[in-house]
Amino acid sequence: MYAHLLYAVSDGICRITLNRPQVHNALSPALIQEITRAMEAAGADETVRAVVLTGMGDKAFCSGADLKEAAGQLQNTSGFSMGELLRTTYHPMVRAIRNLPKPVICRLNGVAAGAGCSLALACDVVLAADEAYLSLLFVGIGLMPDAGSTFFLPRLLGSQQAFELCSTGRRVYGPEATRLGLVSRSVPAQELDAAVAETVAYYATAPTQAIGLMKLALNQSLYTDLETQLEQEAQYQNQLGQSRDAAEGITAFLMKRKPIFTGK
Repeated sequence: MYAHLLYAVSDGICRITLNRPQVHNALSPALIQEITRAMEAAGADETVRAVVLTGMGDKAFCSGADLKEAAGQLQNTSGFSMGELLRTTYHPMVRAIRNLPKPVICRLNGVAAGAGCSLALACDVVLAADEAYLSLLFVGIGLMPDAGSTFFLPRLLGSQQAFELCSTGRRVYGPEATRLGLVSRSVPAQELDAAVAETVAYYATAPTQAIGLMKLALNQSLYTDLETQLEQEAQYQNQLGQSRDAAEGITAFLMKRKPIFTGK
């Protein structure tokens, strides 16, 4: 089903692994399209409660766009448009992650450069190895950050820090990335899998519908006004109020026991 990534579902967790280690999991158009399809498949699968996105190997999460392939297109394709490439491949991928009503946890096992950094920033939770780093390397080849970076960075860091990282492309390793708010948590490489397992264990037993709708509400809050957001909260809360998990949560609270959420 997938030629450039690994897709597996087990115990409510969907694991998507970029599988181009020979090029440090660089993003080709084919891989980008597969990531989009995989996210959509995870969204449609009712057994999936959370998604883990990572890269094959221990060196790279994703080294960014496959520049060799892009250079070939620039040289051999008449009328090739970088803007159109973004619109037809990268943009659907970012939307698929942000619109997925389930948490997406990035296991940042190595370098996340260029569009690979953008891919990590699009996730809901980023757990990084201390030795891993993020870098917006676009400036080094005379380009600007894309694939959502200019949207996510100012909201995570503020405009001045975002500009500094974009305009220098410097490496931000796990511990600094945590301090800045680029990643959720940074741990030594040998502890990364345990940290990911702890996080996904929580989301695998959490009220999935509530998590999904709060994600969509937070997405919207970035560019809306208070009145619109209040109405959106009311609509989503009304929807959740009719869910099995809400009934279970309220019952468990009144009975002073731990709720057992099923994601429905």
